[in-house]
Amino acid sequence: MRSKIDLNVLRVFVTVAEKGSFIGGARALNMPASNVSRQISQLEERLEMRLLQRSTRHMKLTDAGQMFFDSMRPLLDSVNETEARLSHAKTEPEGLLRVCLPSGVGPVVFGNLLADFALRYPKIELHCMTNLQGADALWEDCDVVIDISRGARASSDVIAQPLVLLPCQIVAAPTLLQRFPRPTHTEQLLALPCITTVSALQGQAWQFLTTGKGYRHINVTSPFRVDSGEMALQAALKGVGFAILSAQACEPYIRDGRLEVIELELVPAPLEIALLYQERSFLPARSRAFIDFLQEAVRNHREK
Repeated sequence: MRSKIDLNVLRVFVTVAEKGSFIGGARALNMPASNVSRQISQLEERLEMRLLQRSTRHMKLTDAGQMFFDSMRPLLDSVNETEARLSHAKTEPEGLLRVCLPSGVGPVVFGNLLADFALRYPKIELHCMTNLQGADALWEDCDVVIDISRGARASSDVIAQPLVLLPCQIVAAPTLLQRFPRPTHTEQLLALPCITTVSALQGQAWQFLTTGKGYRHINVTSPFRVDSGEMALQAALKGVGFAILSAQACEPYIRDGRLEVIELELVPAPLEIALLYQERSFLPARSRAFIDFLQEAVRNHREK
């Protein structure tokens, strides 16, 4: 049979026994003496045994009360110690933090920030891994995932905290445009060679923004698939196919003429970098510190 004894009542009993009186216990607990007396009486009724021998001047433990006290005091000490440790862990960033970031772009974009975070929080043991699992990594060995997605994010039980949006462009090399007509409409991409992903971005179709914050999916033909933005860029420069890439990555090559922007009736959906994690209300201090640190870094970068 499960015990229904309130932990707070046990604290009252142990404190009274330690102080040697109801008044002393009441003072230590900052409670009215009448409440202390009533809780002890209710405890005795539940246990069906006398724990304290009362008199007008003195109070002492009965044999049953002494046995109960000897058993309960170590238990309460352990509970108090655990509560203190949990409270400390909630407020003091320390311990193991496992972070997963996308291979390829992750180390390039976040390498310096992760090093700065390690220097700011030396008590946190930071483990950094790179892969393309996205949210699935949270169910394996990661506490926080830096994830890159495009367009509508797949529904998930995890929390996604947006970090930054990266505008994208459709680009092509001049040599490619000599072999294929320049498209002006998204549907024309279906008949053209395009560079897409294997598993990065969940291998999604190309997505474009529509009115009303919606997305149009175009299942382009892809003779060349990669899981690296850098590989997609190099293939685009060689004229392998049309590519959808971040505007920032393309800008130098557009400026020197090695890539041309393809203007369509719809704008490509931007890349979204987000932080994924499983809990919102009870995040460990180390996870919260990491999330706040990256958000602060992004804000500072925008203000420059």
